[in-house]
Amino acid sequence: MIITISGAPGSGKSTVAKMVARKLGFRHHSAGDFMREIAAKRRMSLLEISKIAEKDRSIDRELDERTRKLGKEEDDFVMDSRLAYNFIPKSFKVFLDVDDKEAAKRIFSDIKKKMGGRKVEKESTTFASTLAGIRKRKRSEQLRYMKYYKLNPYDTKQYDLVIDTTKTTIEEVVKKVVEAVKKSCESC
Repeated sequence: MIITISGAPGSGKSTVAKMVARKLGFRHHSAGDFMREIAAKRRMSLLEISKIAEKDRSIDRELDERTRKLGKEEDDFVMDSRLAYNFIPKSFKVFLDVDDKEAAKRIFSDIKKKMGGRKVEKESTTFASTLAGIRKRKRSEQLRYMKYYKLNPYDTKQYDLVIDTTKTTIEEVVKKVVEAVKKSCESC
């Protein structure tokens, strides 16, 4: 079984995906890690590489091909990605939503913990800049994905399970995902 977890920035999709994978004994993959690798190679932030990707289709093609290949060649994994549900249609599709202010609070808090010696994206040096960066990133992704794929990853109708994580603990979200996956597999 393949589980794709999409969601808004700061919704917990990476953390949830890792924990779900661990609970089920599956591997974990992340499109965010793939994108960070591309950004790091170019010495850019995620926002900067996202803006470039609006005009340079090669970035998305690289991400898409890597995702498609995983879906065809592997099984029993969890992938956190905005668009993996589209490139791996046979997956169990999860969307995690969150209020933008709560997302900014989570991301900024996480960044503050990491500031001791690690490089921080310049878009996330204050809470206000983190919130603005989230909103810009979402707009950038929506523009890019609509332009390239004619789809909106934030449209919740295309998922098997939607969870608002704003006031829900990570453990509760993981439990809901695992229960829904097991229930969907009863007929497998």
